[in-house]
Amino acid sequence: METQLDPMKDDLPLMANTSYMLVKHYVLDLDVDFKSKVIEGSIVLFFETGSQYKKTSSAGKESCQSQFDEAGKMRASEPCHIPMINVTTCSSKTEYDFAVSGTEEEATSDENSNHSNNEQASGISSSKDCCDIENHGNKDFLLVLDCCDLSVLKVEEVDVAAVSGVEKFTRSVKLTGVSKALENLRNQIVHELVTLPADRWKEQLYYFTHCSQAPGCGELLFSTGTWSLEIRKSGIQTPADFPHAIRIWYKTKPEGRSVTWTTDQSGRPCVYTMGSPINNRALFPCQEPPIALSTWQASVRAAAGFVVLMSGENSAEPVQLREGILSWYYYVSMPMPASTFTIAVGCWQEVKQQSFKQTAAIETNIVCSLPSSQTDFRWHEGICGHVEYPCRFQNPAARLQAVIPHRVFAPCCLMESCEEYLLQLIPQCLSAAYATLGTHPFSRLDVLIVPSNFSSLGMASPHIIFLSQSVLPGGSHLCGTRLCHEIAHAWFGLAIGARDWTEEWISEGFATFLEDIFWARAQQQLSHDEIKGQQELKALLRWRRLRDEVQNSEEELQVLRPKKESTGELSESGASVVKYGLKAEKIFMQVHYLK
Repeated sequence: METQLDPMKDDLPLMANTSYMLVKHYVLDLDVDFKSKVIEGSIVLFFETGSQYKKTSSAGKESCQSQFDEAGKMRASEPCHIPMINVTTCSSKTEYDFAVSGTEEEATSDENSNHSNNEQASGISSSKDCCDIENHGNKDFLLVLDCCDLSVLKVEEVDVAAVSGVEKFTRSVKLTGVSKALENLRNQIVHELVTLPADRWKEQLYYFTHCSQAPGCGELLFSTGTWSLEIRKSGIQTPADFPHAIRIWYKTKPEGRSVTWTTDQSGRPCVYTMGSPINNRALFPCQEPPIALSTWQASVRAAAGFVVLMSGENSAEPVQLREGILSWYYYVSMPMPASTFTIAVGCWQEVKQQSFKQTAAIETNIVCSLPSSQTDFRWHEGICGHVEYPCRFQNPAARLQAVIPHRVFAPCCLMESCEEYLLQLIPQCLSAAYATLGTHPFSRLDVLIVPSNFSSLGMASPHIIFLSQSVLPGGSHLCGTRLCHEIAHAWFGLAIGARDWTEEWISEGFATFLEDIFWARAQQQLSHDEIKGQQELKALLRWRRLRDEVQNSEEELQVLRPKKESTGELSESGASVVKYGLKAEKIFMQVHYLK
């Protein structure tokens, strides 16, 4: 029986029907316009059939329907710069041939390819109404994505079969019925692509790039609600038959709650993801439940003079597309929730150490100070139990890397403060984390001092940490402890996360506990007694803060597991809610850190 989704206004709905289809990879192609305060472009989503519907099936098993009206126009595509990846070293063990019988036709979504951008104030409807796998009618399957504060312009199926070289991802099967054959062929290509083994990740990224640039092959019907984007293809009644590669043309709104448009401490314009309670659904349509682990790549264009920082494994170098416009490209190969995607665009400047020798000496001393027993055990770690990806824990070179490559960015007026404290502390804190937990989950780190309207002291995302300017005047102690806390999130919160977003105490509790251990190791100049006294004082202050909060806050917000026995439960479609996720007071609570 499907759970009726009717949460209170303080609960954050997760509407995506991940039980039927899961996004495995996103390709974003975006322009940042500071004059209009809009991010505009397209996103291509590559899907795999979800756990509730793994078998390919014929018509009549799954039912989804919504109301649609005419609207929307296509925006001309901006030239896309994505660095080409050499795939000659990638293994490609099996070649497939394919044949299609009949006359070639273009698949279309409807007789008139109508689609809609009606912004319905419908709130949250029962997901049973739009995805009933036992329905006996002939309704179309409805794909539901988490989305709000976006203007969706067009949704279309992507003709991945038109990409040169993809025949290796098709099986040797003769297909009859041209339209059906092409649909099956495209889905087969996407399935083979998203399930490539981890040692072929470069080849996979190469084909994701080219498939994302393939032409459209028919518009899809869509409708936007308060919290969701609903997409269907006329006549398609099962997730297995629904297009597994779709392109969404859209633009953000200046008032969108996933990013904030502001000025930095030097008075220059900037925009960044600030850790909004609604996560990234006002930045791009996505699947937000933590079960939806995906990889991504993004090309972002901005005016010359702006620097684009993002969650990415590579340290992007800008490429000039035309006069006054630069393009930045990032990618990740570790599957993570879409909510961990982070971007910051501004006139940031990189803070560099004046003396390279001094930095090299610091890092060398840190590495050499590690006990040999701690470096030896990394060679005997077991096989990881996570989903397959190019894992650093299985990389011998990564296991010995106490200090990963890192950079610091800040507004020009804060460069001196960052060089005095932050730049010196990062290698010490990274090394302390390595000495405690072993291999760093991520290959590099950017640290950005974000604008003064940032409401927290720090926020960790894959490959990038946001720090408040407030940690700089506090000297090495405040800056160091906060840095240690955010570094700890690389393990707890990012590499390992909760199955239910309501359970934030899991990641915050571990990070709060580990920040003291990391910081004690990082302060090599302090004696054991000095470190003990420091930790006892901090424990007392934390206890007093927690006591005051418990006495002066709503009892329901003090509960670490507000869903109790229903924690982690999903509706049949995969929809759920984050309890109290939109409650204004919650962002100021410390109970999840301290209790």
